[in-house]
Amino acid sequence: MRRIVGLIVVLIVVVGVIVYFSGETEQAKVARDIKVGAIINLTGPASSWGQYHAKGHKDYFRYVNEEKGGVAGNKINLTVVDSAYKVSEALKYVKKFCSQDKMDMMATWSAGAGIMAKPIIQDCKIPNINYSTYQGILKDPVDYVYLPFGSYILDSHAVLEYIKAIHKGADAPKVGLLTYNNAYGKSIHAPSKEYAEKNNINIVDIEEFPPKALDLNTELLRLKQKGAEYIFVQNLPSAIIMALQAADRANYDVKFFGTWTSTDPDFFKRGKDLIRDRVYMQFSGCLPGDDAPAMKILEEMWEKYGTVKKFDASYWEGVAIAMIMERAFQKAHDQFGEINAETINQALETFNDEDMGGIVPNITYTKTDHSASFKARIVQVHEDATYTPVTNFWVPGKEEIKLLK
Repeated sequence: MRRIVGLIVVLIVVVGVIVYFSGETEQAKVARDIKVGAIINLTGPASSWGQYHAKGHKDYFRYVNEEKGGVAGNKINLTVVDSAYKVSEALKYVKKFCSQDKMDMMATWSAGAGIMAKPIIQDCKIPNINYSTYQGILKDPVDYVYLPFGSYILDSHAVLEYIKAIHKGADAPKVGLLTYNNAYGKSIHAPSKEYAEKNNINIVDIEEFPPKALDLNTELLRLKQKGAEYIFVQNLPSAIIMALQAADRANYDVKFFGTWTSTDPDFFKRGKDLIRDRVYMQFSGCLPGDDAPAMKILEEMWEKYGTVKKFDASYWEGVAIAMIMERAFQKAHDQFGEINAETINQALETFNDEDMGGIVPNITYTKTDHSASFKARIVQVHEDATYTPVTNFWVPGKEEIKLLK
């Protein structure tokens, strides 16, 4: 009997040890860092824009790790590096993140970097969200590359539809385009011309200039001479400031419309007495005053971390992209039981009118369409770094635009 009891005790101990170490192994499997790499412009042109993208991205992942314990117990490990607005630097880090660091997900920043990195990303099979919403990134094949919200096609259609809605008189509104002479600047050319042709809008002039231009006096004089009543810009905030200065020199009273990339913290510092009441942009995000759960999270983060004191559109995008990533991580865990590059990519392609708490419009990704959404609203930009919606959210070409102001 004693021998039997002894064997039972030994068996219980052995089973206990097996269960203990099995549990430890399972726990170790679950408690795995999710590795994310973000290649962002932290120095060089528009660096304040990129710096606040990085701050928003970092703060939200910190919030997830501290307030939620990570994603299903997995902490998010974010590595941010500087591309210095150079495609070559961005590609260097994309290759490193693929081969050496073996990230689970990545973010790239510029239109040029997004285009050039695409084949590398698709070869290493790591999903990537690009901070720029340049539509060329989504030319076939779209595998592993994603936009966070509507492309510059959306901006072009929304801006022109708004101009048509506010224009007075029987004649077609006369619009001039003022853009960089690179891929980012030219991204509004084709969709604007196509939309204008179908909707009785007269694009009277397209002025292009290099990103290193020191003033835009000549370009604004030409736009004035061509009779442009509205100017649609696609350039970084520093160049918009130059355009406003040039308009004043030419005694040119005209409204300026931009894409969601039109402002950064430096824009408001330099725009005192220049912005006035003449700057508008398409902005698909949440704003103070919106009854959006995401807005409450932003406000909580301002209080907790003190990175920003009030709403900033650059910081907003960093948070927005981090939120989309977190949702993909959670869905990968829930649907596939583990979080890695392949399951994250599969999870993203299951987004179907995914409610993001209002940080961006609801997102849909499919295997053939990674454009996220096509919902816009126009906001007026003020010198005190606030934004006033002047339209509802609407789908250009499909839904009714409602003027709020």
